[in-house]
Amino acid sequence: MSKDLPAIEVVDLGKVYAMGSVRVPALRGVTFTVERGRFVSIVGPSGCGKSTLLNMIGALDRPTRGRVVVDGVDITKLNDRGLARFRNLKVGFIFQTYNLINRTTVLKNVELPAIVKGIPSKVRRLKALKLLRLVGLEEKADRKPTEMSGGEQQRVAIARALINDPAIVLADEPTGNLDSKTGEEIISLLGRINRENGATIIMVTHNLELANRTNRIIRLRDGLIEKVIELS
Repeated sequence: MSKDLPAIEVVDLGKVYAMGSVRVPALRGVTFTVERGRFVSIVGPSGCGKSTLLNMIGALDRPTRGRVVVDGVDITKLNDRGLARFRNLKVGFIFQTYNLINRTTVLKNVELPAIVKGIPSKVRRLKALKLLRLVGLEEKADRKPTEMSGGEQQRVAIARALINDPAIVLADEPTGNLDSKTGEEIISLLGRINRENGATIIMVTHNLELANRTNRIIRLRDGLIEKVIELS
């Protein structure tokens, strides 16, 4: 895909949830663009639509109206199979709760998206080890997630998110379950990956101090963009 295209285009995005006879608007017409290689944070009060927006960008949910274009692909036009393929090939996910498989090793957890993609065993193993080295955990490749701290588990999740060289990395409250010191370390790691690897990262967070470490802050309120702050 052309490097001249933005990483993400969101156009007039709306989402309405039906709860019985009640319609609840979560997004009311959100429009913005994210250039490649940017680190963007989405902030706002609980219920403002942050996670809903992230789910739309990551093809985990469908909008009621509007478009989402990622790496030149209008994902609102894809069927369920196309969305599943898009998620595996184009998006790396980092969740607040890590979402690791406890019964297998750290190395296998990192390899998992590459297994789904069909990357040969030797190639994906070498790449997974390289990513574990990047996040400072190569020596713990054979451990189980349950033998690791929360910060270490989130580092594993970051390595897993990068295994397929995604067009975008989406992080939903990646420091939410961590103490402040470990949270700082995770944000520093994401910042380094953004700078050195050129990864485009979109992060939802309640922590304004951490948001100020990114290139841009998009502040939502009541399903609308209230303010955009350019930091660098």
